[in-house]
Amino acid sequence: MKKETKQKLLFIVPSAIGVLLFMIPILVNETWTIAVKLLADIINGTIGSFLPLLCAAILTVSAVMALLALRKPKFIMDNAVLKDCFACTPVWALIRVAGCVFLWLTWLGVGAEGGMGLVSMISGAGQGVVAMDLISGLVIIFAIASFLLPLLLDFGLLEYIGALLTSFMRPVFMVPGRAAVDCITSWIGDGTLGVMLTCNQYEGGYYSAKEAAIISTTFSAVSITFSLVILNQVGLTQYFGVYYLIICAVGVLCAIICPRIPPLSRKENSYLVGGRAMEETLPPEYKNAREYGLALAMKRVSEHEGVGEFFASGLKNCLSMWFGVLPTVMCIGTVALILSNYTPIFQYLGIPFLPLLNLLQVPDAAAASSTMIIGFADMFTPSVIIAGSGAPDITRFIVAVISVTQVLFLDEVGGLILGSKLPINLPELFLIFLERTIISLLVVCPLAHLIF
Repeated sequence: MKKETKQKLLFIVPSAIGVLLFMIPILVNETWTIAVKLLADIINGTIGSFLPLLCAAILTVSAVMALLALRKPKFIMDNAVLKDCFACTPVWALIRVAGCVFLWLTWLGVGAEGGMGLVSMISGAGQGVVAMDLISGLVIIFAIASFLLPLLLDFGLLEYIGALLTSFMRPVFMVPGRAAVDCITSWIGDGTLGVMLTCNQYEGGYYSAKEAAIISTTFSAVSITFSLVILNQVGLTQYFGVYYLIICAVGVLCAIICPRIPPLSRKENSYLVGGRAMEETLPPEYKNAREYGLALAMKRVSEHEGVGEFFASGLKNCLSMWFGVLPTVMCIGTVALILSNYTPIFQYLGIPFLPLLNLLQVPDAAAASSTMIIGFADMFTPSVIIAGSGAPDITRFIVAVISVTQVLFLDEVGGLILGSKLPINLPELFLIFLERTIISLLVVCPLAHLIF
């Protein structure tokens, strides 16, 4: 077989498998999903009883090793994998320890008998249980995606798509064309997969800090399935068609506007690894973008070192997500849910939205305002609150849209972003969340008045 033909097959076959696994929706039991998520659900159902023990082991190792790493022992600092997994600042080490403690308290049911102490708040009222259920699902998704994402990343697909779509993605969304794959993976599959893919590309030097920040906060999306769950919670499933069209429209508009305003507009175009980002202007030796993209894909394939690199890269990604991100999600998710259920902080933060909601003529604006900020903690809570408030259909519809388009809730996508190496901190994440909320309101409220 000719070398050129072999390289083309190495580009086409793994990339096609990756697209089928991550980007093609399939209908299973009247529910749309993707193959990777279906595989994760099957494994989860098979070994579900073992997952809490696995999560406990992962978070315990993460906490202990993070504390050890603060003293910079040679066996950690001289090992690239151990350093990547466990070397962190004292603040992040404390977050890992807290996540570990929260999980053990929840798993052992300490304080589950009730009361108002901190321990009871964690395990007694379900906050820790919700977070633990979440990481039990993520531990499988991270493992599967870590070993299968290289099918999308390492065999030239991103280079090929990037050359074809840069002329569209760059002027519209201020990101390279390869980001289209992140967008599709998030939108059709799961926002957590999109964050994983973006983090991988940022650490590999293919995205700048600014591009990675834009992609992770504006292209992460809630799956179609969960959008339907939200709409069902507020009792308006008959409006799903127009509901999801509005979600898509708002998502695109946020992706156009947010990169052009602070804090995203102020991010630097610096790279963790230099020389990896592809040239975005068509070199004179190529006739068109397709030819240029194919040449880049062939170059990427030629650099791949075979099966050993494939599995080594997958293992490194998996360990990094397990030990770095899972404790963060457990800690931040639990704290966010405790604040939303035991304190009025999110209700108070929602009060400034009252004038805007009144201006947009939202009925029962007070009830709607109480849900605006609480979505930063958890996406499902706003729909639960508004469903039990007795608010009219139009208000419940508006809240159902907003709770999905806000995207950056701390108990999942937001927690993943903060726990990763993506260049976004908590205040910036909250500001972007507010921007998405305001943009969403300005779009959905007038449309809702036309529908209802």
